[in-house]
Amino acid sequence: MDANEGNLSDYAPDFLLEDWTPEDRFFLEPFFTNLDGHITVMRNLPPELAGALCSKASRSPDYLLRAFLNEYVYPIVRGGDKKLADDLATLAYFMKSLGNESVLNNRKARQFYAKWLAGFGDDSIAQMTGSHLIFWGISQVALKFIEDQRVGLEPIEKSTRYVSYANMIGGKYLRERYLYHVPYPDLDKHGLRSRYMDTLNNLFSTYGHLIPRLIAWLTDNFDEKPTVIEKKAFDTLRGLLPMATLSQVAFRGNAQAFEYLINRTAGHSLGELRWIADSVKRELDKEIPSLLLRLNEEKSKNYQRYLRERRDRVRMLVTRLTAGRYLPPLWPVYEPKVRLVEYDKFAEDKLIAAIAFSESNAAWSQILKRVRKMRFEDKLRILENYFKDRTVRWQKVGRALESSHLRFEIVMNIGAYRDLHRHRMHTQDRQSFSTVHGYDVPQEIKFAGLEDEFCGALELIKPLFMELYTSCGPELAQYAVPLAYRVRFYQLQNFRELFWETELRTGPQGHPDYRRIEQEKFRLVEARFPLIARFIKVDMNDYAFARRGAEDAARVKEEKLLNQ
Repeated sequence: MDANEGNLSDYAPDFLLEDWTPEDRFFLEPFFTNLDGHITVMRNLPPELAGALCSKASRSPDYLLRAFLNEYVYPIVRGGDKKLADDLATLAYFMKSLGNESVLNNRKARQFYAKWLAGFGDDSIAQMTGSHLIFWGISQVALKFIEDQRVGLEPIEKSTRYVSYANMIGGKYLRERYLYHVPYPDLDKHGLRSRYMDTLNNLFSTYGHLIPRLIAWLTDNFDEKPTVIEKKAFDTLRGLLPMATLSQVAFRGNAQAFEYLINRTAGHSLGELRWIADSVKRELDKEIPSLLLRLNEEKSKNYQRYLRERRDRVRMLVTRLTAGRYLPPLWPVYEPKVRLVEYDKFAEDKLIAAIAFSESNAAWSQILKRVRKMRFEDKLRILENYFKDRTVRWQKVGRALESSHLRFEIVMNIGAYRDLHRHRMHTQDRQSFSTVHGYDVPQEIKFAGLEDEFCGALELIKPLFMELYTSCGPELAQYAVPLAYRVRFYQLQNFRELFWETELRTGPQGHPDYRRIEQEKFRLVEARFPLIARFIKVDMNDYAFARRGAEDAARVKEEKLLNQ
Protein backbone atom coordinates (compact mmCIF):
# COMPACT_ATOMS: atom_id res chain seq x y z
CA MET A 1 0.00 0.00 0.00
CA ASP A 2 1.24 3.48 -0.84
CA ALA A 3 2.20 5.34 2.31
CA ASN A 4 0.09 8.31 1.22
CA GLU A 5 -2.98 6.31 0.27
CA GLY A 6 -6.25 6.73 2.19
CA ASN A 7 -7.67 9.27 4.62
CA LEU A 8 -5.53 9.39 7.76
CA SER A 9 -8.58 9.98 9.95
CA ASP A 10 -9.74 6.47 9.03
CA TYR A 11 -6.86 5.15 11.13
CA ALA A 12 -7.67 7.22 14.22
CA PRO A 13 -9.07 5.45 17.31
CA ASP A 14 -12.78 4.85 16.71
CA PHE A 15 -14.02 5.02 20.29
CA LEU A 16 -15.75 8.06 21.75
CA LEU A 17 -13.87 10.38 24.07
CA GLU A 18 -15.23 12.04 27.19
CA ASP A 19 -18.35 14.19 27.01
CA TRP A 20 -16.90 17.28 28.67
CA THR A 21 -19.16 19.72 30.50
CA PRO A 22 -18.64 23.48 30.10
CA GLU A 23 -17.01 23.50 33.55
CA ASP A 24 -14.67 20.67 32.51
CA ARG A 25 -13.64 22.59 29.42
CA PHE A 26 -13.04 25.78 31.38
CA PHE A 27 -10.45 24.06 33.54
CA LEU A 28 -8.93 21.85 30.82
CA GLU A 29 -8.44 24.27 27.92
CA PRO A 30 -5.62 26.29 29.56
CA PHE A 31 -3.59 23.13 30.16
CA PHE A 32 -4.19 20.82 27.17
CA THR A 33 -4.08 21.61 23.46
CA ASN A 34 -6.85 19.25 22.33
CA LEU A 35 -9.84 18.10 24.37
CA ASP A 36 -11.70 16.33 21.56
CA GLY A 37 -8.91 14.36 19.92
CA HIS A 38 -6.94 11.31 21.00
CA ILE A 39 -3.59 13.12 21.06
CA THR A 40 -2.95 16.23 23.13
CA VAL A 41 -0.01 18.24 24.48
CA MET A 42 0.17 19.25 28.12
CA ARG A 43 0.97 22.90 28.75
CA ASN A 44 1.36 25.42 31.58
CA LEU A 45 1.57 22.82 34.38
CA PRO A 46 4.31 22.61 37.05
CA PRO A 47 6.79 19.76 36.40
CA GLU A 48 5.93 17.88 39.59
CA LEU A 49 2.21 18.00 38.87
CA ALA A 50 2.74 16.90 35.27
CA GLY A 51 4.91 13.98 36.35
CA ALA A 52 2.53 12.87 39.10
CA LEU A 53 -0.43 13.08 36.73
CA CYS A 54 1.23 10.94 34.06
CA SER A 55 2.33 8.39 36.64
CA LYS A 56 -1.07 8.11 38.28
CA ALA A 57 -2.84 7.75 34.93
CA SER A 58 -0.63 4.75 34.08
CA ARG A 59 -2.44 2.71 36.76
CA SER A 60 -5.91 4.16 36.38
CA PRO A 61 -8.68 3.23 33.96
CA ASP A 62 -9.52 6.93 33.54
CA TYR A 63 -8.38 9.22 30.74
CA LEU A 64 -5.48 11.38 31.92
CA LEU A 65 -7.51 14.56 31.43
CA ARG A 66 -10.30 13.17 33.61
CA ALA A 67 -7.72 12.23 36.23
CA PHE A 68 -6.44 15.83 36.13
CA LEU A 69 -9.91 17.14 36.94
CA ASN A 70 -10.67 14.56 39.61
CA GLU A 71 -7.30 14.70 41.34
CA TYR A 72 -6.10 18.28 41.01
CA VAL A 73 -8.99 20.56 40.08
CA TYR A 74 -12.34 19.56 41.55
CA PRO A 75 -11.04 18.78 45.07
CA ILE A 76 -10.14 22.51 45.17
CA VAL A 77 -13.13 23.88 43.26
CA ARG A 78 -15.60 21.88 45.33
CA GLY A 79 -13.67 22.01 48.57
CA GLY A 80 -14.27 24.28 51.53
CA ASP A 81 -11.68 26.95 50.75
CA LYS A 82 -13.55 29.51 48.62
CA LYS A 83 -10.52 31.78 48.21
CA LEU A 84 -8.37 28.93 46.90
CA ALA A 85 -11.16 27.91 44.53
CA ASP A 86 -11.48 31.49 43.25
CA ASP A 87 -7.72 31.72 42.78
CA LEU A 88 -7.73 28.53 40.69
CA ALA A 89 -10.58 29.87 38.54
CA THR A 90 -8.69 33.13 38.08
CA LEU A 91 -5.55 31.25 37.04
CA ALA A 92 -7.51 29.16 34.54
CA TYR A 93 -9.16 32.26 33.10
CA PHE A 94 -5.82 34.07 32.82
CA MET A 95 -4.04 31.15 31.15
CA LYS A 96 -6.90 30.68 28.69
CA SER A 97 -7.39 34.32 27.75
CA LEU A 98 -3.77 35.51 27.85
CA GLY A 99 -1.29 32.85 28.92
CA ASN A 100 2.49 32.93 28.96
CA GLU A 101 2.72 33.44 25.23
CA SER A 102 0.92 36.78 25.31
CA VAL A 103 2.72 38.12 28.39
CA LEU A 104 6.27 37.07 27.59
CA ASN A 105 8.02 37.92 24.33
CA ASN A 106 7.56 34.46 22.85
CA ARG A 107 7.69 35.84 19.30
CA LYS A 108 11.34 36.70 19.81
CA ALA A 109 12.06 33.19 21.09
CA ARG A 110 10.40 31.69 18.02
CA GLN A 111 12.45 33.90 15.75
CA PHE A 112 15.56 32.64 17.54
CA TYR A 113 14.68 28.99 16.83
CA ALA A 114 13.62 29.71 13.28
CA LYS A 115 17.03 31.25 12.63
CA TRP A 116 19.37 28.96 14.51
CA LEU A 117 17.58 25.63 14.32
CA ALA A 118 15.65 25.69 11.05
CA GLY A 119 18.06 28.08 9.33
CA PHE A 120 21.49 26.98 10.53
CA GLY A 121 20.76 23.48 11.84
CA ASP A 122 22.05 23.92 15.39
CA ASP A 123 20.43 20.74 16.72
CA SER A 124 21.74 21.05 20.25
CA ILE A 125 19.37 23.93 21.06
CA ALA A 126 16.38 21.72 20.18
CA GLN A 127 17.28 19.59 23.20
CA MET A 128 16.58 22.50 25.54
CA THR A 129 12.84 22.61 24.85
CA GLY A 130 10.38 19.82 25.47
CA SER A 131 6.76 18.93 26.04
CA HIS A 132 4.49 16.23 27.45
CA LEU A 133 2.62 14.43 24.67
CA ILE A 134 -0.44 12.40 25.67
CA PHE A 135 -1.95 9.56 23.59
CA TRP A 136 -5.28 7.98 24.44
CA GLY A 137 -5.89 5.09 22.06
CA ILE A 138 -2.57 3.92 20.59
CA SER A 139 -2.01 0.24 19.81
CA GLN A 140 0.79 -1.86 21.27
CA VAL A 141 2.25 -2.20 17.77
CA ALA A 142 2.51 1.56 17.34
CA LEU A 143 3.62 2.07 20.92
CA LYS A 144 6.52 -0.38 20.63
CA PHE A 145 7.60 1.22 17.34
CA ILE A 146 7.69 4.66 18.96
CA GLU A 147 9.49 3.35 22.04
CA ASP A 148 12.16 1.83 19.78
CA GLN A 149 13.44 5.41 19.72
CA ARG A 150 15.82 5.23 22.64
CA VAL A 151 17.01 8.81 23.14
CA GLY A 152 15.00 11.92 23.95
CA LEU A 153 11.61 10.28 24.61
CA GLU A 154 10.56 9.12 28.08
CA PRO A 155 7.32 7.10 28.08
CA ILE A 156 5.00 5.91 30.81
CA GLU A 157 2.08 3.79 29.63
CA LYS A 158 -1.09 2.35 31.09
CA SER A 159 -0.25 -0.98 32.69
CA THR A 160 -1.83 -4.24 31.61
CA ARG A 161 -0.87 -5.54 35.06
CA TYR A 162 -2.93 -3.05 37.05
CA VAL A 163 -5.86 -2.15 34.80
CA SER A 164 -8.61 -4.41 33.45
CA TYR A 165 -9.25 -4.36 29.71
CA ALA A 166 -12.47 -6.35 29.97
CA ASN A 167 -14.79 -3.34 29.84
CA MET A 168 -16.26 -2.05 26.60
CA ILE A 169 -16.33 1.58 25.57
CA GLY A 170 -18.60 3.62 23.32
CA GLY A 171 -17.57 3.55 19.67
CA LYS A 172 -18.26 5.57 16.54
CA TYR A 173 -19.30 2.60 14.44
CA LEU A 174 -20.49 0.22 17.15
CA ARG A 175 -22.68 0.87 20.15
CA GLU A 176 -20.00 -0.59 22.39
CA ARG A 177 -16.68 -2.18 21.61
CA TYR A 178 -13.49 -3.47 23.18
CA LEU A 179 -10.40 -1.31 23.15
CA TYR A 180 -8.38 -2.46 20.16
CA HIS A 181 -7.21 -0.88 16.93
CA VAL A 182 -9.04 -1.65 13.69
CA PRO A 183 -7.23 -0.61 10.46
CA TYR A 184 -10.53 -0.30 8.60
CA PRO A 185 -9.22 0.72 5.12
CA ASP A 186 -6.68 -2.13 4.90
CA LEU A 187 -9.02 -4.81 6.27
CA ASP A 188 -11.95 -3.68 4.12
CA LYS A 189 -9.74 -3.77 1.03
CA HIS A 190 -9.20 -7.51 1.59
CA GLY A 191 -12.61 -8.30 3.08
CA LEU A 192 -11.12 -9.24 6.46
CA ARG A 193 -12.75 -6.74 8.81
CA SER A 194 -15.46 -9.06 10.20
CA ARG A 195 -13.10 -11.97 10.73
CA TYR A 196 -10.51 -9.75 12.38
CA MET A 197 -13.01 -8.20 14.75
CA ASP A 198 -14.78 -11.46 15.59
CA THR A 199 -11.48 -13.14 16.48
CA LEU A 200 -10.23 -10.24 18.60
CA ASN A 201 -13.60 -9.90 20.29
CA ASN A 202 -13.24 -13.54 21.30
CA LEU A 203 -9.85 -12.79 22.89
CA PHE A 204 -11.29 -9.96 24.97
CA SER A 205 -14.46 -11.81 25.94
CA THR A 206 -12.38 -14.84 27.02
CA TYR A 207 -10.14 -12.50 29.02
CA GLY A 208 -13.16 -10.95 30.76
CA HIS A 209 -14.81 -14.34 31.33
CA LEU A 210 -11.73 -15.86 32.95
CA ILE A 211 -10.93 -12.96 35.32
CA PRO A 212 -13.52 -13.78 38.03
CA ARG A 213 -12.76 -17.52 37.82
CA LEU A 214 -9.03 -16.94 38.22
CA ILE A 215 -9.67 -14.50 41.08
CA ALA A 216 -11.70 -17.21 42.82
CA TRP A 217 -8.88 -19.77 42.44
CA LEU A 218 -6.22 -17.29 43.59
CA THR A 219 -8.34 -16.35 46.60
CA ASP A 220 -8.62 -20.01 47.60
CA ASN A 221 -4.89 -20.61 47.28
CA PHE A 222 -3.21 -17.41 48.47
CA ASP A 223 -3.67 -15.35 51.61
CA GLU A 224 -3.61 -11.94 49.94
CA LYS A 225 -5.71 -8.79 49.94
CA PRO A 226 -8.52 -8.70 47.34
CA THR A 227 -6.83 -5.83 45.50
CA VAL A 228 -3.58 -7.81 45.23
CA ILE A 229 -5.48 -10.89 44.01
CA GLU A 230 -7.29 -8.81 41.38
CA LYS A 231 -4.04 -7.35 40.01
CA LYS A 232 -2.50 -10.81 39.92
CA ALA A 233 -5.45 -11.99 37.79
CA PHE A 234 -5.04 -9.09 35.34
CA ASP A 235 -1.32 -9.80 35.17
CA THR A 236 -1.76 -13.52 34.55
CA LEU A 237 -4.43 -13.15 31.86
CA ARG A 238 -2.85 -10.27 29.95
CA GLY A 239 -1.43 -12.80 27.51
CA LEU A 240 -4.87 -12.89 25.84
CA LEU A 241 -4.70 -9.21 24.95
CA PRO A 242 -3.64 -8.65 21.31
CA MET A 243 -1.03 -6.22 20.08
CA ALA A 244 -3.96 -4.20 18.74
CA THR A 245 -4.96 -3.37 22.35
CA LEU A 246 -5.27 0.38 22.75
CA SER A 247 -3.37 2.02 25.57
CA GLN A 248 -2.86 5.41 27.10
CA VAL A 249 0.70 6.65 27.14
CA ALA A 250 2.43 9.90 28.05
CA PHE A 251 5.76 10.91 26.53
CA ARG A 252 8.03 13.60 27.83
CA GLY A 253 10.39 14.50 25.03
CA ASN A 254 12.62 17.24 23.67
CA ALA A 255 11.98 18.91 20.34
CA GLN A 256 14.81 17.08 18.56
CA ALA A 257 13.32 13.73 19.56
CA PHE A 258 9.82 14.74 18.48
CA GLU A 259 11.15 15.83 15.08
CA TYR A 260 12.76 12.42 14.62
CA LEU A 261 9.58 10.68 15.82
CA ILE A 262 7.52 12.44 13.17
CA ASN A 263 10.06 11.64 10.46
CA ARG A 264 10.03 7.95 11.48
CA THR A 265 6.27 7.64 11.44
CA ALA A 266 5.16 9.97 8.63
CA GLY A 267 5.91 7.51 5.84
CA HIS A 268 5.34 4.23 7.65
CA SER A 269 3.39 1.45 5.96
CA LEU A 270 0.93 1.33 8.87
CA GLY A 271 -1.81 3.91 8.59
CA GLU A 272 -2.03 4.23 12.37
CA LEU A 273 1.54 5.48 12.54
CA ARG A 274 1.00 7.93 9.68
CA TRP A 275 -2.06 9.25 11.53
CA ILE A 276 0.08 9.60 14.66
CA ALA A 277 2.70 11.61 12.75
CA ASP A 278 0.07 13.98 11.38
CA SER A 279 -1.69 14.41 14.74
CA VAL A 280 1.51 14.85 16.75
CA LYS A 281 2.76 17.54 14.37
CA ARG A 282 -0.56 19.37 14.55
CA GLU A 283 -0.64 19.39 18.36
CA LEU A 284 3.04 20.25 18.85
CA ASP A 285 2.65 23.15 16.41
CA LYS A 286 0.29 24.69 18.98
CA GLU A 287 3.09 24.66 21.55
CA ILE A 288 6.53 24.60 19.84
CA PRO A 289 5.98 25.41 16.14
CA SER A 290 9.36 27.05 15.58
CA LEU A 291 11.16 23.87 16.59
CA LEU A 292 9.46 21.74 13.95
CA LEU A 293 9.86 24.01 10.91
CA ARG A 294 12.33 21.65 9.24
CA LEU A 295 9.60 19.03 8.88
CA ASN A 296 8.05 21.19 6.17
CA GLU A 297 11.22 21.11 4.06
CA GLU A 298 11.85 18.76 1.15
CA LYS A 299 14.87 17.19 2.84
CA SER A 300 12.61 15.92 5.62
CA LYS A 301 10.26 14.42 3.03
CA ASN A 302 13.23 12.68 1.42
CA TYR A 303 14.34 11.38 4.81
CA GLN A 304 10.88 9.98 5.49
CA ARG A 305 10.88 8.27 2.11
CA TYR A 306 14.30 6.75 2.79
CA LEU A 307 13.18 5.36 6.16
CA ARG A 308 10.03 3.86 4.61
CA GLU A 309 11.69 2.28 1.60
CA ARG A 310 14.80 0.98 3.38
CA ARG A 311 12.93 -1.71 5.29
CA ASP A 312 10.84 -2.70 2.27
CA ARG A 313 13.96 -3.18 0.16
CA VAL A 314 15.73 -5.26 2.81
CA ARG A 315 12.65 -7.42 3.46
CA MET A 316 12.24 -8.19 -0.25
CA LEU A 317 15.92 -9.08 -0.56
CA VAL A 318 15.90 -11.32 2.52
CA THR A 319 12.78 -13.10 1.25
CA ARG A 320 14.39 -13.73 -2.14
CA LEU A 321 17.74 -14.87 -0.71
CA THR A 322 16.04 -17.33 1.65
CA ALA A 323 14.04 -18.89 -1.22
CA GLY A 324 10.76 -17.37 -0.10
CA ARG A 325 10.95 -18.97 3.33
CA TYR A 326 10.57 -15.71 5.24
CA LEU A 327 7.58 -17.22 7.04
CA PRO A 328 7.84 -19.54 8.85
CA PRO A 329 11.30 -18.53 10.05
CA LEU A 330 14.40 -20.51 9.28
CA TRP A 331 15.01 -21.16 13.00
CA PRO A 332 11.71 -21.53 14.84
CA VAL A 333 11.82 -21.71 18.64
CA TYR A 334 9.02 -23.33 20.59
CA GLU A 335 10.00 -22.41 24.13
CA PRO A 336 11.42 -19.36 25.95
CA LYS A 337 15.16 -19.33 25.44
CA VAL A 338 18.27 -17.23 26.16
CA ARG A 339 21.54 -17.67 24.29
CA LEU A 340 24.80 -15.80 24.77
CA VAL A 341 25.76 -15.60 21.10
CA GLU A 342 28.64 -13.13 21.25
CA TYR A 343 31.15 -12.11 23.91
CA ASP A 344 34.79 -11.17 24.41
CA LYS A 345 36.73 -13.87 26.22
CA PHE A 346 39.09 -11.17 27.55
CA ALA A 347 36.19 -9.10 28.93
CA GLU A 348 37.23 -9.30 32.60
CA ASP A 349 40.76 -8.13 31.83
CA LYS A 350 39.40 -5.19 29.84
CA LEU A 351 37.02 -4.20 32.64
CA ILE A 352 39.83 -4.27 35.20
CA ALA A 353 42.08 -2.30 32.84
CA ALA A 354 39.35 0.30 32.44
CA ILE A 355 39.05 0.58 36.22
CA ALA A 356 42.80 1.14 36.49
CA PHE A 357 43.05 3.48 33.49
CA SER A 358 41.69 6.63 35.16
CA GLU A 359 44.03 6.14 38.13
CA SER A 360 47.16 5.78 35.96
CA ASN A 361 49.25 7.80 33.51
CA ALA A 362 50.07 4.79 31.33
CA ALA A 363 48.68 4.02 27.90
CA TRP A 364 45.72 1.65 27.53
CA SER A 365 47.84 -1.02 25.82
CA GLN A 366 50.36 -0.96 28.68
CA ILE A 367 47.67 -1.24 31.34
CA LEU A 368 45.86 -4.08 29.60
CA LYS A 369 49.14 -5.97 29.12
CA ARG A 370 49.93 -5.59 32.82
CA VAL A 371 46.43 -6.75 33.84
CA ARG A 372 46.68 -9.87 31.70
CA LYS A 373 49.83 -10.85 33.60
CA MET A 374 48.24 -10.33 37.00
CA ARG A 375 47.49 -13.22 39.31
CA PHE A 376 43.84 -14.09 39.91
CA GLU A 377 44.13 -12.82 43.48
CA ASP A 378 45.34 -9.39 42.34
CA LYS A 379 42.52 -9.04 39.81
CA LEU A 380 40.01 -10.00 42.47
CA ARG A 381 41.49 -7.46 44.90
CA ILE A 382 40.98 -4.64 42.39
CA LEU A 383 37.37 -5.63 41.81
CA GLU A 384 36.68 -6.05 45.54
CA ASN A 385 37.90 -2.53 46.20
CA TYR A 386 35.96 -1.18 43.24
CA PHE A 387 32.67 -2.68 44.46
CA LYS A 388 33.33 -2.31 48.19
CA ASP A 389 30.43 -0.77 50.15
CA ARG A 390 28.05 -0.99 47.19
CA THR A 391 25.07 -2.29 49.12
CA VAL A 392 22.01 -1.81 46.87
CA ARG A 393 21.33 -1.99 43.15
CA TRP A 394 20.48 1.69 42.65
CA GLN A 395 24.08 2.55 43.56
CA LYS A 396 25.25 2.47 39.95
CA VAL A 397 28.47 0.82 38.92
CA GLY A 398 31.01 2.95 37.08
CA ARG A 399 31.63 3.65 33.43
CA ALA A 400 34.60 1.31 33.37
CA LEU A 401 32.12 -1.56 33.01
CA GLU A 402 31.10 -0.24 29.59
CA SER A 403 34.41 -1.48 28.17
CA SER A 404 33.18 -4.87 26.95
CA HIS A 405 29.93 -6.11 25.38
CA LEU A 406 27.70 -9.18 25.34
CA ARG A 407 25.07 -10.12 22.78
CA PHE A 408 22.09 -12.15 24.00
CA GLU A 409 19.50 -13.66 21.69
CA ILE A 410 16.22 -14.09 23.55
CA VAL A 411 12.86 -15.65 22.78
CA MET A 412 10.16 -14.79 25.34
CA ASN A 413 6.50 -13.84 25.51
CA ILE A 414 5.63 -10.38 24.24
CA GLY A 415 3.97 -9.29 27.48
CA ALA A 416 7.19 -9.62 29.46
CA TYR A 417 9.37 -8.49 26.55
CA ARG A 418 7.72 -5.07 26.72
CA ASP A 419 9.32 -4.50 30.13
CA LEU A 420 12.82 -5.40 28.93
CA HIS A 421 12.21 -3.26 25.84
CA ARG A 422 12.30 -0.17 28.08
CA HIS A 423 16.04 -0.52 28.75
CA ARG A 424 17.53 2.03 26.39
CA MET A 425 21.19 2.27 27.34
CA HIS A 426 22.05 -0.81 25.28
CA THR A 427 21.26 -1.73 21.67
CA GLN A 428 18.37 -4.07 20.99
CA ASP A 429 16.28 -5.01 18.00
CA ARG A 430 13.53 -7.54 17.39
CA GLN A 431 11.81 -9.47 14.66
CA SER A 432 8.17 -8.78 13.79
CA PHE A 433 5.56 -9.87 16.30
CA SER A 434 4.12 -13.15 15.04
CA THR A 435 2.64 -16.50 16.04
CA VAL A 436 5.51 -18.64 14.72
CA HIS A 437 7.34 -19.15 18.04
CA GLY A 438 4.36 -20.44 19.99
CA TYR A 439 3.03 -18.99 23.25
CA ASP A 440 3.40 -19.27 27.01
CA VAL A 441 0.70 -20.54 29.37
CA PRO A 442 1.13 -19.27 32.96
CA GLN A 443 1.26 -21.95 35.62
CA GLU A 444 -1.66 -20.34 37.45
CA ILE A 445 -3.84 -20.86 34.35
CA LYS A 446 -3.00 -24.55 34.32
CA PHE A 447 -3.52 -25.05 38.07
CA ALA A 448 -6.84 -23.20 37.96
CA GLY A 449 -8.16 -25.47 35.21
CA LEU A 450 -8.48 -22.64 32.67
CA GLU A 451 -5.92 -23.87 30.15
CA ASP A 452 -8.36 -25.17 27.52
CA GLU A 453 -10.22 -21.86 27.21
CA PHE A 454 -7.01 -19.82 27.40
CA CYS A 455 -5.28 -21.86 24.69
CA GLY A 456 -8.44 -22.16 22.60
CA ALA A 457 -8.64 -18.40 22.17
CA LEU A 458 -4.93 -18.21 21.32
CA GLU A 459 -5.11 -21.01 18.77
CA LEU A 460 -7.83 -19.16 16.81
CA ILE A 461 -5.31 -16.40 16.13
CA LYS A 462 -2.95 -18.56 14.06
CA PRO A 463 -5.07 -18.84 10.88
CA LEU A 464 -6.09 -15.18 11.13
CA PHE A 465 -2.46 -14.13 11.47
CA MET A 466 -1.45 -16.13 8.40
CA GLU A 467 -4.23 -14.62 6.30
CA LEU A 468 -3.40 -11.10 7.44
CA TYR A 469 0.28 -11.78 6.76
CA THR A 470 -0.27 -12.93 3.19
CA SER A 471 -3.02 -10.40 2.34
CA CYS A 472 -2.00 -7.27 4.24
CA GLY A 473 1.66 -7.84 5.02
CA PRO A 474 3.75 -8.65 8.13
CA GLU A 475 3.44 -5.16 9.64
CA LEU A 476 -0.35 -5.19 9.83
CA ALA A 477 -0.54 -8.86 10.85
CA GLN A 478 1.18 -7.91 14.11
CA TYR A 479 -2.05 -6.36 15.41
CA ALA A 480 -3.66 -9.80 15.82
CA VAL A 481 -0.83 -11.34 17.86
CA PRO A 482 -1.65 -11.75 21.59
CA LEU A 483 0.88 -10.91 24.29
CA ALA A 484 1.21 -14.60 25.27
CA TYR A 485 2.96 -15.33 21.95
CA ARG A 486 6.73 -15.11 21.83
CA VAL A 487 9.05 -12.71 20.04
CA ARG A 488 12.72 -13.16 19.15
CA PHE A 489 15.07 -10.23 19.80
CA TYR A 490 18.66 -9.49 20.71
CA GLN A 491 20.32 -7.31 23.31
CA LEU A 492 23.82 -5.97 22.74
CA GLN A 493 24.78 -4.62 26.14
CA ASN A 494 27.91 -3.76 28.06
CA PHE A 495 28.53 -5.07 31.55
CA ARG A 496 27.32 -1.87 33.16
CA GLU A 497 23.92 -2.30 31.53
CA LEU A 498 23.99 -6.00 32.40
CA PHE A 499 24.41 -5.07 36.08
CA TRP A 500 21.57 -2.57 35.95
CA GLU A 501 19.04 -4.67 34.05
CA THR A 502 19.77 -7.98 35.77
CA GLU A 503 19.69 -6.50 39.25
CA LEU A 504 16.51 -4.54 38.57
CA ARG A 505 14.60 -7.25 36.71
CA THR A 506 15.38 -10.13 39.09
CA GLY A 507 14.07 -8.23 42.12
CA PRO A 508 11.10 -9.72 44.02
CA GLN A 509 8.82 -6.99 42.67
CA GLY A 510 9.42 -8.07 39.06
CA HIS A 511 7.23 -10.16 36.77
CA PRO A 512 8.15 -13.89 36.95
CA ASP A 513 8.47 -14.20 33.15
CA TYR A 514 11.21 -11.64 32.75
CA ARG A 515 12.78 -12.60 36.09
CA ARG A 516 13.45 -16.08 34.64
CA ILE A 517 15.01 -14.58 31.51
CA GLU A 518 17.33 -12.33 33.51
CA GLN A 519 18.26 -15.18 35.85
CA GLU A 520 19.25 -17.30 32.86
CA LYS A 521 21.32 -14.42 31.47
CA PHE A 522 23.14 -14.30 34.79
CA ARG A 523 23.83 -18.05 34.72
CA LEU A 524 25.33 -17.75 31.23
CA VAL A 525 27.55 -14.85 32.29
CA GLU A 526 28.56 -16.52 35.53
CA ALA A 527 29.74 -19.61 33.62
CA ARG A 528 32.11 -17.53 31.48
CA PHE A 529 32.99 -14.58 33.72
CA PRO A 530 32.85 -15.78 37.33
CA LEU A 531 35.22 -13.07 38.52
CA ILE A 532 32.87 -10.23 37.61
CA ALA A 533 29.60 -12.13 38.07
CA ARG A 534 30.15 -12.49 41.81
CA PHE A 535 29.56 -8.75 42.21
CA ILE A 536 26.15 -8.69 40.47
CA LYS A 537 23.36 -8.36 43.05
CA VAL A 538 21.10 -10.88 41.39
CA ASP A 539 18.05 -12.43 43.09
CA MET A 540 17.74 -16.09 42.03
CA ASN A 541 14.68 -16.86 44.17
CA ASP A 542 11.13 -17.52 42.93
CA TYR A 543 8.10 -15.63 44.19
CA ALA A 544 4.46 -16.58 43.73
CA PHE A 545 3.41 -12.93 43.66
CA ALA A 546 5.36 -10.11 42.08
CA ARG A 547 5.76 -6.84 44.01
CA ARG A 548 6.31 -8.85 47.21
CA GLY A 549 9.32 -8.12 49.40
CA ALA A 550 11.78 -10.97 49.84
CA GLU A 551 11.27 -11.20 53.62
CA ASP A 552 7.48 -11.24 53.23
CA ALA A 553 7.73 -13.94 50.56
CA ALA A 554 9.93 -16.08 52.80
CA ARG A 555 7.53 -15.67 55.70
CA VAL A 556 4.50 -16.74 53.66
CA LYS A 557 6.39 -19.71 52.21
CA GLU A 558 7.41 -20.82 55.69
CA GLU A 559 3.86 -20.53 56.99
CA LYS A 560 2.51 -22.65 54.14
CA LEU A 561 5.10 -25.36 54.77
CA LEU A 562 4.21 -25.46 58.46
CA ASN A 563 0.51 -25.78 57.65
CA GLN A 564 0.98 -28.69 55.25
